[in-house]
Amino acid sequence: MNLLAEVERAALAAWNLPEVLAAAPAWVSSPEAFARDCIDWSGTGGLTAYQAEILAAIAEYHRAAVRGPHGLGKTTVNALAVLWFACSRDWLRADWKVATTAGAWRQLEFYLWPEIRKWAKRIRWDVVGRGPFNERSELLTLTIKLASGSAFAVASDNPALIEGVHADFVLYIFDESKAIIPATFDAAEGAFSGANGESIDAYALAFSTPGEPSGRFYEIHTKREGLEDWWTRHVTVEEAITAGRISREWVDARRRQWGENSALFANRVLGEFHTSDEAGVIPLSWIEAAVERWKAWKTSGAPLPPLTTVGVDVARYGSDQTVMAPLHGHIIDTLRYTRLEGTMETAGRAEGILRGAGGGKAIVDVLNMGAGVVDKLRENDVPVDAFNAGEGTRRLDRSGELGFVNCRSAAWWNLREMLDPAFAPTLALPDDDLLLGDLTAPHWRVASGGRIQIETKDEIKKRIGRSTDSGDAVMQAVWPSEYVPSPRRMVVHVKPKVAA
Repeated sequence: MNLLAEVERAALAAWNLPEVLAAAPAWVSSPEAFARDCIDWSGTGGLTAYQAEILAAIAEYHRAAVRGPHGLGKTTVNALAVLWFACSRDWLRADWKVATTAGAWRQLEFYLWPEIRKWAKRIRWDVVGRGPFNERSELLTLTIKLASGSAFAVASDNPALIEGVHADFVLYIFDESKAIIPATFDAAEGAFSGANGESIDAYALAFSTPGEPSGRFYEIHTKREGLEDWWTRHVTVEEAITAGRISREWVDARRRQWGENSALFANRVLGEFHTSDEAGVIPLSWIEAAVERWKAWKTSGAPLPPLTTVGVDVARYGSDQTVMAPLHGHIIDTLRYTRLEGTMETAGRAEGILRGAGGGKAIVDVLNMGAGVVDKLRENDVPVDAFNAGEGTRRLDRSGELGFVNCRSAAWWNLREMLDPAFAPTLALPDDDLLLGDLTAPHWRVASGGRIQIETKDEIKKRIGRSTDSGDAVMQAVWPSEYVPSPRRMVVHVKPKVAA
């Protein structure tokens, strides 16, 4: 550190911070004032009332945690908080740092930091009192480097990196907080303690759509003992609609698609913590993790593995859809939907996918209209397995203790086991609203003889008003055609040796 910086740091330490901030422009001590006075809002919808409230709460309470529906503008709030801290603390010539982290690195790289750069271009530099950020030396891809401090991205699964953030002024941004481990939140507490005399001022903003009622983000919102010093806010869907951030038509469509009582609707539309249906086959959090794997692959630029199978769920009724789910190794990149399609057209599309990929096979629901598709594919010498949902099966679950009423039950349970986080799953599923709703819809129970039974498609349709076509296509795509007995049920009989 050079001599001038040493002198400035010593002078700052001697300051009475409230007095210094009182003499500074209003935006220096208020992120709300910064957003109002230092940002050019022309051509935008402007700051909403709840966004202004959240920004004000950061300064007043130092720890703020906010939950709400998709589309409420959380990334904008996070970006404005980062820019406020960078500009204001640099105006003070203070030693400062901003650590931004998120439940997934992709959230930082492709959403938060691009948003920070976007709003940095709208800063009114005449009000801030300096020139625009230099995009070669100050405003970088995942970093802001100014005269007296920096903002940067940190992986949330490494609490040591958070704990190592030391400065006189510190701001933590916890984006998509529901997926951030408690140890990462705990690592940030050192900046708030002030026990070593190094920390002058510390702030934290945790923002997320909610998920399962578990984890530190949930504990903060339910005011678990020891976390009462967090200011919490639930932005309702009605507030977001009134602010023009979400349309009522979108809400109504998701209500019909996912069901008003589903975890998906509660989490993503109502902004409420909600556990998956206890009778549901696959928990929502497992499916969301598979979508995160898909997003990570999509943004990595890695090529698709060779085509393995194509799950084909053939429409049975007028409102149903024919869905094809091409599986490339452990990735389903996208689902293909059609309506009112004849069996010959469906067979032709499936054949085109397989021949275009140069390999793989179709797994087709053979019941009802699917029988014609199977026959046509076989006639054309296309590899195809006929999936008969009602057929009996000798398969067992992973424990080797439970059997299945039919192939449909075994196939859905196989998909569940492929997504179970306890067994390092790799299956990646596309971010498809229909698929998310379908995969969370089926219920299960244990029938007589200790066999697992999954609802039929007709039972599900009667209960939720739609057929789980996309979920069935994926279930079929990952269905292994060869029977492999559970290792726990394999018994080797060795003929005893007879003494000579």
